[in-house]
Amino acid sequence: MFFQQLFEEKLAQYAYIIGCQKTGEAIVIDPMRDVDRYKAFAAKHNLKLVAAAETHIHADYLSGMRELASQGVQIFLSDEGDADWKYEWAIGSDYSYQLLKDGNTFHIGNIRFKAVHSPGHTPEHISYLVHDTANTEEPMGILSGDFVFVGDVGRPDLLETAAGMEGVMEDSARVLYASLDKFKDLPDYLQVWPGHGAGSACGKALGAVPDSTVGYEKRFNGSIRAAITEQDFVDFILDGQPEPPLYFARMKRDNKIGPAILGALPVPERMDVMTLKEAANTPGSVIIDTRKDRVAFMNAHLKSSLYAPMNKSFNTIAGSYIEDDQDIYLVISEDQVEEAVLDLIRIGLDRVKGFVTPDAFDEYVKNGGETERVAKVTFKEVESILDNEDSTVLDVRKATEYAEGHAPGALNMAHTRLKAGLEQLPMNTTLYVHCKSGARAAAASALLAREGFNVRYVNDLVEPWLAASAFETVVKP
Repeated sequence: MFFQQLFEEKLAQYAYIIGCQKTGEAIVIDPMRDVDRYKAFAAKHNLKLVAAAETHIHADYLSGMRELASQGVQIFLSDEGDADWKYEWAIGSDYSYQLLKDGNTFHIGNIRFKAVHSPGHTPEHISYLVHDTANTEEPMGILSGDFVFVGDVGRPDLLETAAGMEGVMEDSARVLYASLDKFKDLPDYLQVWPGHGAGSACGKALGAVPDSTVGYEKRFNGSIRAAITEQDFVDFILDGQPEPPLYFARMKRDNKIGPAILGALPVPERMDVMTLKEAANTPGSVIIDTRKDRVAFMNAHLKSSLYAPMNKSFNTIAGSYIEDDQDIYLVISEDQVEEAVLDLIRIGLDRVKGFVTPDAFDEYVKNGGETERVAKVTFKEVESILDNEDSTVLDVRKATEYAEGHAPGALNMAHTRLKAGLEQLPMNTTLYVHCKSGARAAAASALLAREGFNVRYVNDLVEPWLAASAFETVVKP
């Protein structure tokens, strides 16, 4: 049996290629949308990708299942859950598909896959027991998707906090508790191959180790160990979950009704700055400035630009601030364009039209080109405006961070949820925007400036300031 885990760092996502070397056939589990890489990887190892399977309707990225189905690949999908959790794009289509219930099996060569209904994260979620029947009839591992991670379990709150289904998170947590009871009955030796690793927003304490065993997780997984009683588990698993990025709701929708067929990747045009400015000045367009130096961005950027540096936060910021019908223009190094395009199409942002390089932008500035800026301040300056009615401190950290310590009177709204909460922010005031270090606040400040708010960007460390402050009313870390 051939087995390979493939990791996508920015979304902390694991896909799996599993092949039967006797027949030369392979399957991919939980593919992302840029599917050619899976086919190429299989071919490199003398395998043909003939099938694809998915554990559930994902919220954090666009699935590659429809893309593969459109290319003639056999697909396997869950048929669990109620009518609201069916794969609408596949059912009744001409694609080669098979719907799976709990206990159903299928084969790829000598490898047998058995569906195990494991709801709680989502109602339709299934895991797959993997049997290498050339050696034994016993399973060797479980592809657990977003059910059990290394060190954590899948969030049961996303149907409510991301998909907008009110009042379901506690019931989902109780369903997840029952699913974990069944997980505990699996053999301790069984390997656990999860759908995500550390850095994913699909859990709150995921480990960086890529795989585990059932026995290890039963003993050391904090969420499973918290399940002494059902209520213990419900209280533990719903406490402290981070705010999901706004684009999660869109991913749920699109993966259910069917992502658009991508075909070839977008190829943005290299432009001069004036041409890009003119194109981006039309309604429904947006510029993303990806330069690493956030101070340089604050000092000078093209009008109404968003700021999303090319690092692990790029997908999250772009997905939370940009709509899927907007034309996108980039300020980016040419050698990073393809990476940015991949990041964007994986979250359904396909309309990447053009780019200028930082060098071209610097030359434009040197020649007197028009730019905008956002004023920068430190916490010493924030301290001086705390009692000023014309100023408001906006803390864009997570709610859990805010609860551990914050400035008196500060508003709190996570930077990934900011766009949905703009109407809750005062327009007739100066917003002093901060986070823990300045990184998240930089992206938030750019969005707020684009939306017409009067912004001061706090490029400073909050924890030393809070710890040293003399405010009687401040909540300190």
